[in-house]
Parts: sequence; structure tokens; C-alpha cells
Amino acid sequence: MLFNSHVFIFAFLPIVLIGYFLLNHARLILAGKVWLVCASLFFYSWWNIVYLPILVSSILFNYIIANKILEYDKQHKNIIAKKLIFIVGIVFNIGLLAYFKYMDFFIDNVNFVFGTKFDLLNLALPLAISFFTLQQIAFLVDVYEGLIKERRFIDYALFVSFFPKLIAGPIVYHKEMMPQFKSLHNKLFNPKNFSIGLFVFSIGLFKKVVIADSFAVWASRGFDIAQTLNFLAAWATSLSYTFQLYFDFSGYTDMAIGIALMFNIKIPINFNSPYKATNIINFWQRWHITLSRFITSYIYTPIIKSMPRITFTNSMIATFLAMFIAGLWHGAAWTFVLFGAMHGIALIINHYWRRLKFKMSKFLAWFVTFNFVNISFVVFRATEWEDVIKVLKGMFGFSGIEFEQPFFAIIEFPRESLDIVVMILCCGAIAFIAKNTIELMQAFKPNLLYLVAQPVLLVISVLYLSTFSEFLYFNF
Repeated sequence: MLFNSHVFIFAFLPIVLIGYFLLNHARLILAGKVWLVCASLFFYSWWNIVYLPILVSSILFNYIIANKILEYDKQHKNIIAKKLIFIVGIVFNIGLLAYFKYMDFFIDNVNFVFGTKFDLLNLALPLAISFFTLQQIAFLVDVYEGLIKERRFIDYALFVSFFPKLIAGPIVYHKEMMPQFKSLHNKLFNPKNFSIGLFVFSIGLFKKVVIADSFAVWASRGFDIAQTLNFLAAWATSLSYTFQLYFDFSGYTDMAIGIALMFNIKIPINFNSPYKATNIINFWQRWHITLSRFITSYIYTPIIKSMPRITFTNSMIATFLAMFIAGLWHGAAWTFVLFGAMHGIALIINHYWRRLKFKMSKFLAWFVTFNFVNISFVVFRATEWEDVIKVLKGMFGFSGIEFEQPFFAIIEFPRESLDIVVMILCCGAIAFIAKNTIELMQAFKPNLLYLVAQPVLLVISVLYLSTFSEFLYFNF
């Protein structure tokens, strides 16, 4: 089920909200949690019920593993057995993700390198597997390190399946979310939280259906349809995807944050104006924040700890490897590997730049950073290497610079040239200058301005709803 659908907005969400708070009002706390778990599983299976057994099996297996680890902790013995059980849990999660997401990629590359003809499995990627797998890996690590003592199955199932963040994050830690469900204060309907949540949801919905989906049309034409792109058409294509990706994913995250807040649950902020970043380190501190912290805690840190000495050179090697893995996490394609490698190299250069104490004007630093990100997203978006070459050739002027029909390769109507320019300028102003969702949430007041802005955003967004509009990160 999509957040940006009539059935979700006008049926599913109101029914689940009303049912949850009615059960809590009647002091049926356990029933309220069961209601949310069942609603979340229904939400997940709406997309394709075939995926549901995979999610449920993953929840059951990880719950059993976590409880085995806790039993060994309680007994204060069998340290080797405890570690073995933990390793089994981690291998299971990585193996599950690797099988569904990377097996065909592995077979295809084996066939290419060795000239074999193994049949592809043609596996469909289960919805949200990348997100709920990372979340459960983090949970097992925290259990193993003694940071979590969760023993109730319904609480664990709710932690994994809570529908606002289930499909595409944010990647939430147990300690962030579950104590909020235990708070009696959060069991009651809170008009303030509901108002802020609805406001943030409306912002996210507007970002997705009005902004991101408009850019999606132009990006798709440039990447997937046009045979060649001149200078302006190539830049329009790349910027269209760069803004589409940002407003699509940040829009989803805003909606997730807003929906969770309606249930009195605060989940982490995932974006903090990343296109305002003045270096690539700062960019990853602002972009997909929950993935960045997972990479730091559960990939970079173990790599650096495994090295004989912690030196600057070793930390740079660990940085590159972590970003290489992060790139591959996004998808089973060499373009994603290159994307991760590009950002790994950029982070290393950034760290050396800081180490040497070089200076650059703030505007120039922003300009370099944004253009690097924009170019890297060309690699990220392309489905074939030919698409990467086509767009980059156009951007660097190798396919001609024509001004009479600047967007001929990606427009269908003459007026669209103006539409693209206006959208890029307006959305650039939003991304580079305007307050972000965090700041708008903090400034929220139940006054006339917000009273008018929220329904206007919601109504416009509902009018833009189409029959199908998938979120980009559903594919990762």
C-alpha cells in the first residue's frame, strides 16, 4: 500500500488510528499493539501477499536468535555458544538479503567472466527487505552487546513491522522507538502531535506527488527514451533526477515521520537539507542520516577495529570499504558499486583536504559539492552504462550545445521548456535556501498560517494523486 494513495489516506490510516486509540482508551494495551502489528502486516501484504511469509519468517527467526542470546547472558556462561548463535543470526540476515538481492547479479557476472551459461533465478526483490534486514541486524548486535533485553514477541514484531517506517525507513533502533510505546502518556490521542503529524505528512505528500513525480517524467525521458542529449537537455535531465530523488525520498520520510507522530511516536529525522552541504562529509551527515549512522556503527567501526592499528590511512581504507558496501546495498548493479566508490574516494579527498587545512570559499565549496553529487546521481540512476555516457557527454558539451530547441530531447510540448526551468529554479530555492521539515516542525504553531497551509498542501496533493506512483527507494 502506498502513502500516496486514496485508499491509504481516506481508509487505512483513519481506521488504524481510530482503532488504536479506542483500544488504548479502553485500557486494552496489548490489544492495541496487536492491532498495530496486524495493520502493519496487512499494509505490507497489500503490495504483494507473496512477500508476507518472508517478512514474518525473518521476524520469527530473529526473535528466536535474540532470545537465545539473552538466555546465555542470563546464565553468564556458554560465551562461545552465545557468539555462535549471534553469528548464525547475522549470517542468516545477510544471506537472506544476498540471496534475493544479489544472486542473479552474481550468476550473471560468473557467466560473463567464465563464459558459463548458468540460468538466472529471476528472483523478485521482496519489498523492504533491505530496510527490515538492516534494522534487525542492528537489533541483534545491540542484544549481543547487552544493550537490549526485549523478551516479548509482540513488542519485537511491532518494532520491526510498524508500518510508517517499514517499507523505506528511516532505519530505526529499538531504543529509539519501543520505550515510546511503553509510555502510558503516548497511549492517549494527542491533538498537538496529530496536528504536527498531519502537517508534516502533507508536506511529504506534496513533495512526492507534485514535485518528485513532475521531475520523474523529464528524468525518465532523458535517461530512458532520448537517444542523444545536448548540453542543456543533459543538465535538465540530471538535475531533474537529482531533485526527483531528493523530493521523492525525503517526501516519503516526511510522511513516515508525520504518520508515526499521529500515533505519538517520534522516529528519526532522515534528511537535513543535504543540498546545502559544503563538502561531501557534511553531505552524508545530512543525506539519508539513518543509513549513514548504520554504516558508521555497523560497517565502518567493525572494519577499523579489525585492523592492527588505528591510523589515518587505515581509517581512510575503512571509509572507502564502507562506502563501497553502501553503494552495493542500494542495488545489484555495477553502477551502484561505482556510485559507492565515487563517494568513498570523495570522502577520502575531503578528509585529506581537512588534514592539510586547505581553504575554499563557502559558495565554491557548495558549488563543487552539489555538482559532484549531481554527477554521481547520474551513475546512480542509469540502468545501462550507455545511459551514463549519454548524459555525461551531454553535460560536458560533447554532444553539442544548441539553444534554439534546448530541451528537444526530453520535452513533448513547447511549453515544457519553461516548465522545466521554473521547476528547477523553484525547487533549487527550496532545497538550497528554504527551511527544511525539521525547522518547520520546530516552528509549528496552531495559528492561521499553518491552519491554511496544511489543508492547501493536502488538497493540492490529493488532486495530483495518480493511479500508481512508486517511491524510488522501494527498488533498493
